[in-house]
Amino acid sequence: MQDYRTAVEDLYREAAQNAQSKLCCTLTPPWKLPGLSVPPDMLAKNYGCGTTVHPRDLAGVEKVLYVGVGAGLEALQLSYFVRKAGGVLGVDTVPEMLETAGGLLQQAAQVNDWFDPSFVSLKKGDALDLPVEDESIDLAAQNCLFNIFSRAHLAKALSEMHRVLKPHGKLVLSDPVATRPVPPHLAEDPRLRAECLSGALLLPEYLDAMVAAGFGTIEVRARRPYRVLDKERYQLNEHLLLETVEVVAIKDAIPEDGPCVFTGRAAIYVGKDERFDDGKGHVLERDLPMGICDKTAVALLALGKADLMITDSTWHYSGDGCC
Repeated sequence: MQDYRTAVEDLYREAAQNAQSKLCCTLTPPWKLPGLSVPPDMLAKNYGCGTTVHPRDLAGVEKVLYVGVGAGLEALQLSYFVRKAGGVLGVDTVPEMLETAGGLLQQAAQVNDWFDPSFVSLKKGDALDLPVEDESIDLAAQNCLFNIFSRAHLAKALSEMHRVLKPHGKLVLSDPVATRPVPPHLAEDPRLRAECLSGALLLPEYLDAMVAAGFGTIEVRARRPYRVLDKERYQLNEHLLLETVEVVAIKDAIPEDGPCVFTGRAAIYVGKDERFDDGKGHVLERDLPMGICDKTAVALLALGKADLMITDSTWHYSGDGCC
């Protein structure tokens, strides 16, 4: 594959200076938080496909890393919860993007009494070689960046995120995924890859890459339509739906029986007793659903109990389960 990274940098250099209305989901709304005001130009240059801001993940967090800083919207939102000098570190390879983000964060300080530009530290750097110390970050995030990478570069980027996170730290990701394999004539097109249209993996491949990087717990928080590559314009036999997912990968050790991957499945006990205990740490109160990881769903189904219901994946997980 031609080195697509030049196309990426060229595209985002242009996007830093002039808003690109069709690049990612620039109309993704900011979080509605008390006292938070977003400069209009920051929103117009918000190039992402979802959100990486989850307030419940930010409790007690002192240091956040955001890779692919864009116009600074998510850095601003993250700093809302981490209000300390240098609490949010934003890294980007494109100097023009860093300059744009810095200017817009200064604008944000004019319309947000609580915000000080010192809360966000901007640094030039590469996701494949992060300028960050080992185990120094509580929460890392990226939005619509890792889907651009080749498989080898994705593995390196995830490995770098794993390296800089503290034990039990969280990596929050939002990326497009494909509902069937993207054909080579699209996947190998540098411009389409840079536009977040042709680098998407299948969701199982995307999640497997996180596990391969050493993340022992994976939570699929959301999954929704993103784009359609229509068959006429993209020379396909049929339309290809791309979806966007929001995922949290946690730096836990991978258990001997495999990673804990939560995709929104639940177990419900409907038997005669008040509760069901499988003897392996899963206690179900009668009639009440409990979130379970996919490997636990398989294990419970294998019991063949008629009074035990296991639901399908909803691809929306709220963090209430066990593995």
